Amino acid sequence: MEKKALINVDYTIDFVTGALPAGQPAVEIEEKVASLTEQFLANGDFVVLAIDLHTENDPYHPETKLFPPHNIEGTEGRRLYGKLEDVYQAYKDSANLYYMNKTRYSAFAGTDLDIKLKERGITELHIVGVCTDICILHTAVDAYNKGYSIVIHQNATASFNQAGHEWALLHFQDCLAANVI
Repeated sequence: MEKKALINVDYTIDFVTGALPAGQPAVEIEEKVASLTEQFLANGDFVVLAIDLHTENDPYHPETKLFPPHNIEGTEGRRLYGKLEDVYQAYKDSANLYYMNKTRYSAFAGTDLDIKLKERGITELHIVGVCTDICILHTAVDAYNKGYSIVIHQNATASFNQAGHEWALLHFQDCLAANVI
């Protein structure tokens, strides 16, 4: 039996309804994102909150030219959205919950995520959050290249680009051998 973890990507105020919103599709997955996170934690599984961290007007960050300022350090927009914030507050002292800053699309890029997963013997990653065709996609590609089994929870992912969302779901299945459920 594979040991699993949940990677919860960028489900923050800025990405749901704030500065760079996925909008209604992201609002609609709130209950599922929060309940899956709580379920994994209650089962004693490892949960990673992989959250974008930016500095306003950073001239060296490639996203500065692509997107409006979002998830700026110290702002309200960087807080977890809705019920996920409640789950975080309830479990924030748990050894199975890891709140991780990331500065690139992939949760693996420039972070200790792979080390944390390998320390725990985790081989299967369940991924939820936003945006399906950007940060979730890049995280899943890196997970695939590192040899992890991938499960994408379709009803707990969203994007501000519906065509990109649908393309990414097919890509996960067809090119990364992910189980899209």
